Amino acid sequence: MLIPCPHCGDRDVSEYSYLGDATIKRPNQEKANPHKWETFVYNRQNPRGPHKELWQHNGGCRLIVEITRDTISHEILSMKATGPHKTGLGK
Repeated sequence: MLIPCPHCGDRDVSEYSYLGDATIKRPNQEKANPHKWETFVYNRQNPRGPHKELWQHNGGCRLIVEITRDTISHEILSMKATGPHKTGLGK
């Protein structure tokens, strides 16, 4: 699977780290009870069709991108940058 990077172009998925589902919010660590944390960490949907995901381009510019990927065909439907470069590469 190729994931587009706005700085580096299309790159193989092996250059990226999956950061998780982009549609859920992380609970407040100081206020969340154990059940909320358990739900956040372990209880995930396995959607069929378009799904928003966060990926970090670790093998390149380190940019965090949000992609919408069809989980059936793996086609990338959209992409946007959501996080900063951690190393300053690709600017």
